[in-house]
Amino acid sequence: MSASDISFLAYLISSSPAGLSADFTTLTEADLDPGDVTVRVQYASINFKDALAATGKGKIIRRFPCVGGIDATGVVESSGAPKFKPGDAVIVHSHGFGVSHHGGYAARARVPAAWVNRLPPGMSALEGITLGVAGYTAALAIDLMELNGLAPDKGKVVVNGATGGVASVSIDLLAQRGYHVVAVTGKPAEADYLRKLGASEVLASAEMPAGNKPLETALWQGAVDSLGGAPLGALTRSMQKDGVIGSIGNAAGLDFSASVMPFILRGVRLIGVNSDNDPELRDRIWKRLGSDMRPKHLAQIARVIPFGELPRAIEAVVAGKARGRAVIDVGSDKA
Repeated sequence: MSASDISFLAYLISSSPAGLSADFTTLTEADLDPGDVTVRVQYASINFKDALAATGKGKIIRRFPCVGGIDATGVVESSGAPKFKPGDAVIVHSHGFGVSHHGGYAARARVPAAWVNRLPPGMSALEGITLGVAGYTAALAIDLMELNGLAPDKGKVVVNGATGGVASVSIDLLAQRGYHVVAVTGKPAEADYLRKLGASEVLASAEMPAGNKPLETALWQGAVDSLGGAPLGALTRSMQKDGVIGSIGNAAGLDFSASVMPFILRGVRLIGVNSDNDPELRDRIWKRLGSDMRPKHLAQIARVIPFGELPRAIEAVVAGKARGRAVIDVGSDKA
């Protein structure tokens, strides 16, 4: 039997006139999408985007059927790209992975080489997926914010939606770089978790200043915003002079209200963070995650879940009951 005939487990998202559905099935390599690199998947994760895609609560999937999972770590099985060879430990994420191209919720993935990065030396597959696309986005946000003036000696940095995956890694990365991090959460019972990641202060979401004046009291030199909506609008009004906001999510809504005053009187910078980057930028950020931006608390951030428990874990993420990074042990290959 050839490798292309061997079946493996996958979590497939489908659509029919009755609606969207997602369930385990078996595939072979012949069912995979075209690509330069075939990876034996060890771990994937559940991002909020994954949970919306698998439940149909967000219009995420761009073609059906599609194996879910927008990031995965594993080992290269075969490669038509000179950059990778069999046995390389790699991570795959972003672009169409798990959205318009079969993703990480399967024991095998075949993808374009531009979607693949080697894991940094000494980083395990579990550590790599605990970072995953969330950690990459956090590191990219901080990289862009520092290029725009963020520095530890200029004031506090606020991170909202603090128990989420990107936010948890952001707190870890910022704290180890010497920033005074203020974690904002709607889950006050998780304050100890956030302090262990490095937060100097923990605020309940209701404690965040809102106000409706064009400019409010200047509180933050930086902000990592995973909420969008009204919380992002409030942040623009409470930034310090030359403050910088990294916009990474929309959990509180797609639209926000703001005036031009923070931008023209305080020089506030609002930076969008998009993880669909070219290989050179991806390589640079992943190298930083293995060196000067290497996080310290990945074991506290990760919660490892057997592959067969993926549907229940997805529901927990949608319901806002998860914290940190929900990591799926795809290598267990059992439903």
